[in-house]
Amino acid sequence: MTIEEILAGESKNVEFKENLPEKSIKYMKSVVAFANGIGGKIIFGIADKTREVVGFDKEDVFKKMDAIANAVSDSCEPAIIPDITLQTIEGKTVIVVEVSEGRQRPYYIKALGRDGGVYVRVAGTTRLADEYMIKELLFEGSNRYYDQALCTGLKVTDEDIDALCKAMREQAVKNACTEEQKAVIKDVGRQQLRSWGILIERDGKDYPSNAFAILTGNGGLHVATQCGVFKGTTKAVFVDRREYTGPLWEQIDEAFQFVLRNIHLGATIVGIYRQDVYEIPPDAIRELIINAMVHRSYLDHGTIQVAVYDNRLEITSPGKLPMGQTMERMKEGYSKIRNEALAHAFAYMNLIEHWGSGIPRIIDKVTAAGLQEPEFIGGEVDLRINIYRGQVDTNNAINANDTKNGVNGVNNGTNGTEVPFDKEQTQIEKLLQIIEKNPSATQAYYAEEMGISKRTISRMFASLQEKGRLVQNGTKRKANWKIIG
Repeated sequence: MTIEEILAGESKNVEFKENLPEKSIKYMKSVVAFANGIGGKIIFGIADKTREVVGFDKEDVFKKMDAIANAVSDSCEPAIIPDITLQTIEGKTVIVVEVSEGRQRPYYIKALGRDGGVYVRVAGTTRLADEYMIKELLFEGSNRYYDQALCTGLKVTDEDIDALCKAMREQAVKNACTEEQKAVIKDVGRQQLRSWGILIERDGKDYPSNAFAILTGNGGLHVATQCGVFKGTTKAVFVDRREYTGPLWEQIDEAFQFVLRNIHLGATIVGIYRQDVYEIPPDAIRELIINAMVHRSYLDHGTIQVAVYDNRLEITSPGKLPMGQTMERMKEGYSKIRNEALAHAFAYMNLIEHWGSGIPRIIDKVTAAGLQEPEFIGGEVDLRINIYRGQVDTNNAINANDTKNGVNGVNNGTNGTEVPFDKEQTQIEKLLQIIEKNPSATQAYYAEEMGISKRTISRMFASLQEKGRLVQNGTKRKANWKIIG
């Protein structure tokens, strides 16, 4: 360990101890926590507050090393074998105990038992693991996936299974980028759902896994996405709050549309055509939401939170990073699947492409738009990703002349004048154009044409009717819409 590392002080995976405590449990909690996390080091012989190198006498140091090795062996379950070495710093001898990331989780202190002796690292401190965290560690240690486990209490019919298969195929077609991609989409059936772990076959019968419940929004698992707009840069004052439930693909669409309605939109005029440009690339926003949905911990009872602040978009995903994953590896494109059944389903529905490519692609899109690289925070309890917006004025107008590289506003290519435009108004005008061409179609048809969910379309219709811009003639079953004004 270098002088620079010592001066940096303790971190989330390094602890200093001035002496070897009489009671080994004082440092054994950290040994267990490191094994349950990404590993770490305990340096004996350095004062934790002053960072002064105290060291040990050479006559005693080997006895202390043996004492540490014996204490770890006697105190931890399953067995933890640390790497214990000596290092000389400033002419003094310290003991370095390095604990590797464990695979037989959860590790715990024998005397306290598994219910009260499992510890984890959170923000550089050692804490007792809660019930959720112990379950997460159990699944990791047994190399199993929570989403592929049986969903107790949920009963499904043949119609429920067929409806899921149909909905997934519709999503696959909707999300296909090209006609060639659409052409190769195959129907998904029971056998495929079984192979992915969405269905579990027992004694000739199909039972739903947690993935089935999560995908469909059924089964008593409260899976929701909370969205909010906040004034300023904290959650002290909120402007709007929504909570979306139901099938995951609908939650993705609702959250995506929510963000687009609440960030700034400018436009550039290319020839005689207008091209809308958001201050944050929509593809990056959508990929972030999808990434949160497929990689979050569903053992954690928290919800995905999508928050729009004056200076940033913040997406928080419940659950620690999966075993073997780190922030650095994630940015480099290393993928560690937490929910295997959901990952297969999302890949089939064309919601994700190659596993592991999402985060690097998001970073590239954000930086290409002239924004700073996304900020990744946490990873021990939850993962928070921030995309910082450009500066905007108090009137929520976009000024292209005051923005570097046109981040918040874009010009018309002639005199630098920006063309502000409201996202919701854009959607409404597009919907009215579609209604004008086909006034007797269903709301499902309009939703498909717009590329948004039926819920969003229903809200738009209700708003237009309330404002008197849209009148329904005919019957509910066979409506004929008339545009007013």
